[in-house]
Amino acid sequence: MLTFYNEHHALQTGRGEPGPWDERPDAVALTLAEFERRGLGQVVTPHGVPLVSLERVHTPRYLHFLRTAWSSWCAQDPVNANKDLLPSIWPPHGMQVGAEPDDFFARVGLFASDSRTPVTSGTWIAAKTGADCAVNAAHALRMGQRATFALTRPPGHHASLERFGGGAFLNNAALAAQHLLDDGMARIAILDIARHHGHGTQDIFYARNEVLFLSIHLDPRAAYPFYAGHAGEQGAGAGLGATMNLPLAPDCGGAQWFAALETACVKLAMFRPEALVVSLGGDVNPGFGLQGGDFLRIGERIAHLGLPTVFVYEGGNGSPESGTSTVNVLEGFETAA
Repeated sequence: MLTFYNEHHALQTGRGEPGPWDERPDAVALTLAEFERRGLGQVVTPHGVPLVSLERVHTPRYLHFLRTAWSSWCAQDPVNANKDLLPSIWPPHGMQVGAEPDDFFARVGLFASDSRTPVTSGTWIAAKTGADCAVNAAHALRMGQRATFALTRPPGHHASLERFGGGAFLNNAALAAQHLLDDGMARIAILDIARHHGHGTQDIFYARNEVLFLSIHLDPRAAYPFYAGHAGEQGAGAGLGATMNLPLAPDCGGAQWFAALETACVKLAMFRPEALVVSLGGDVNPGFGLQGGDFLRIGERIAHLGLPTVFVYEGGNGSPESGTSTVNVLEGFETAA
């Protein structure tokens, strides 16, 4: 298994502190160390991809904002170089958003979905290099690899067409799926098994029928992102039926989680995709009662789908168990072949 590693991950929070979503800087390092200890594959640094590749998923004005936000923030006042950039104003609910406002803070609110995801000096470099990992990992499938792993920080599945939040800025899973489509595949499936719903990924593909999005996650009535991820959300327009949400109670237990996985896999097989992208979180265990061996089973079940697969890391809580759980999925996949 080829693993594309984002060496700039530590820059995202600026000071190396735990992120607001329990997504910690050391989660990637622990996962990488465990991956290398088991000798599951080769670790490589990604090649940079052109900005136009990112524009296949995110809007040009949003990408321009992310690239320039920190320098614009510092230009307001040099003292800002020691502060995180957070939004202070948003468009009122239901307001039509047309032209991008001239006011800097109005632009921040235009593109931010929460006030707990700071932009810092290293945000663009870290997010862009993570996106490079995802696109490189997808391209490697087209070059004959059976499976790849994009080990990146910050995570991506909470980033939508032109909004950052939940610790995410660029949607790595969506970028991987879109690259596979652009490279000639007709149907791609995305299976999101991170603890929280990947509402950004859902939003990007919600009205499209060439990408099937399936998600197993905490019930959004009690967990982030709160406003998306309900079972009734099944897609719209041409994409109706191409979204499946399987929200679970936090104390549901492993048996119910695996029943949801089987439901997702049956739906996935019926869709007959040419490749699979897996949003893989290192924090699945808290609340669902999954144990170490369960993660090997998860990898084995995904392998039995028989698809070229890109695993995309969606963050973790920094505990040794989160790194072990992530790598257990990868080992289960590899050994099931």
